[in-house]
Amino acid sequence: MSNQEDRLKTLIGHAKEYGFVFPSSEIYDGLSATYDYGPYGVELKNNIRRYWWEAMTRLNANIVGLDAAIFMHPTVWKASGHVDAFNDPLIDNKDSKKRYRADVLLEEHIAKYEDKIAKEVEKGKKRFAEGFDEVQFRATNPNVKRAQDRIDAVEGRMKTALEANDLEAVRQLIIDEEIKCPMSGTANWTEVRQFNLMFATELGSVSGESSTIYLRPETAQGIFVNFLNVQKSARMKIPFGIAQTGKAFRNEIVARQFVFRMREFEQMEMQFFVKPGTEMEWYESWKAKRIAWHKALGMPEENYRFHDHIKLAHYANAASDIEFKFPMGFKELEGIHSRTDFDLKQHEEFSGKKLRYFDSETNESYVPYVVETSIGLDRMFLAVLSAAYQEEKLENGEERVVLRIPAPLAPVKIAVLPLIKKDGLPEKARAIIDSLKLDHNCQYDDKDSIGKRYRRQDAIGTPYCITVDHDTLTDDAVTIRDRDTMQQERVKIAELSKVVSAKVDMRGLLGKL
Repeated sequence: MSNQEDRLKTLIGHAKEYGFVFPSSEIYDGLSATYDYGPYGVELKNNIRRYWWEAMTRLNANIVGLDAAIFMHPTVWKASGHVDAFNDPLIDNKDSKKRYRADVLLEEHIAKYEDKIAKEVEKGKKRFAEGFDEVQFRATNPNVKRAQDRIDAVEGRMKTALEANDLEAVRQLIIDEEIKCPMSGTANWTEVRQFNLMFATELGSVSGESSTIYLRPETAQGIFVNFLNVQKSARMKIPFGIAQTGKAFRNEIVARQFVFRMREFEQMEMQFFVKPGTEMEWYESWKAKRIAWHKALGMPEENYRFHDHIKLAHYANAASDIEFKFPMGFKELEGIHSRTDFDLKQHEEFSGKKLRYFDSETNESYVPYVVETSIGLDRMFLAVLSAAYQEEKLENGEERVVLRIPAPLAPVKIAVLPLIKKDGLPEKARAIIDSLKLDHNCQYDDKDSIGKRYRRQDAIGTPYCITVDHDTLTDDAVTIRDRDTMQQERVKIAELSKVVSAKVDMRGLLGKL
């Protein structure tokens, strides 16, 4: 088993043991690729959602919110192209009987060449130290050039085949590159087939084609069909955005890697409506804003990179992903897309209703272009969890597992711990919680030794532990312990709120943007 698989398995075990994520319907042996968020998981998820929502709607006067229904008129999905074109190219290995997405097999193959280049660059840095010129090294090093030529060749053929929907050419590329099944180790592949990813269900009591509706495969279409409703009721002028979070559903055949790829998941999307011709500057602007949102969390910068799409979706004229270094390697975390006027024009055509913006200053009417930012909440949850998880050896020889979750996102902000369960200490501890709980999620814990209680709080990512001891009853002060440094200091109870808020409030995080 690889280190990546080991780390992912460790994370999954920790997430279950400490109440972050459970397999869905576990008492019935679970349901593939569906998960339930436990007591700490739901708090972390809510905090991530709040950080996204407030960064979008509070910090941008020209972005407002929406919560559209999951069920929509079936013609919505005909207009958007999902009925005819929302497919994954799938290929089976005849020996292992495992099914894969053909494009993902090729992307993972390309990633191996990218890893070779990264290793060569790392070697060059060590060899030339301060005199290292990475651009020149990449252009002249023969090993790097060979690997880059392979990447360019594979990407070129892949793009041509996917854009032409030439599935035989996709299969031939997999065979030519000698890509083998990770399970069987053979290249005994079937043909590539397209598979539609939408879940269909029946509306009402009569079954049949006329009553078929779909669980939405994305949240964006709810925004597009409400474009004029929102624009007029909120009195918005272009450029403006509509933000929405909510569940989406995709019948993923190859659903794996914990909460990274699920059949029921949550998206956080913002569609930004702009004047045609200005979309590329807004596209670049939103790329910069979104990476700043991620980096404000203080997770390692080397965990992020931009990846421009090889194959553009039928509606896009530019698309880039923010990729994150998950335990299973760099994978898509968020997409920024310039969607042109495709969606609004399609809905105009299929509905027969005008979806145009009238600019009173220039006296012109037009269909706006759209720049989209779309992030998976579950993927963001996994990104935070995987970056936060650390196993540490302490100076005294002991070990601890700590989740260094960015403090404003932590499920529990403060644990209040009476040193012993008598002498009025529990009552004092509960009084402190009462004074803090309206501002922060607090937890009371009096079970086991103080050391074990610290370890429990480290394992769920609590930034601060407050210990109430006998001196507290006389000096009205407590010992406050920092999760990351484990350093302790004495703080007056009257000062607690200010000390804690400086670290854990969302205000500080939003203030960086």
